[in-house]
Amino acid sequence: MRKDKSLQMLRQAAAGCRECPLGFHATQTVWGEGPIGARLMLVGEQPGDQEDRQGRPFVGPAGQLLDRAFEALGWPRDKLYITNAVKHFKLEVRGKRRMHKTPAQREAAACLHWLESEIEQIDPSAIVALGSTAARSLMGRPVAVMAQRGQWLEREDGRRVLITLHPSALLRLVADREEAYEQWLADLRHASAVARKSTDPE
Repeated sequence: MRKDKSLQMLRQAAAGCRECPLGFHATQTVWGEGPIGARLMLVGEQPGDQEDRQGRPFVGPAGQLLDRAFEALGWPRDKLYITNAVKHFKLEVRGKRRMHKTPAQREAAACLHWLESEIEQIDPSAIVALGSTAARSLMGRPVAVMAQRGQWLEREDGRRVLITLHPSALLRLVADREEAYEQWLADLRHASAVARKSTDPE
């Protein structure tokens, strides 16, 4: 079976996922997007409010910051595969606002097979883990993101994983946000050689 058809079947199957409570409360499953054969995959934590409404990953404020980084680094977004470790938005309603809540480990574990299926179908050369939830899901163990940011780790399947912050962590800063952004860019720059490779769809 062609990988593009397999990936579409996985996406359709994930749309009805209720393996953890998150699927009962979110608007929809937010699957990854990008081309089959992308050499670099970026994995975040979970969809946010805008992602949940639009059904696409990284389209809210964190996604806008990520796009700014792509432009600065010369990474073409349409050549990358972008997804999340958890496919549903975990939220808490406060008044009229839907606030993000960090997924529990059991929720991330329930979603892990979807993420691993994406990795199998896309077959990236390397992966960027954006934040601790992504890093833990990808590595199968807790990762000290602040201590290991900007470093490459290796998964059991041999793929390299670059550890860095989730862009939302920068958005939460009150002071020194631009300095933190430049440090984050320096982390991401370690993956530039992979990100700039052309994609050859199968």
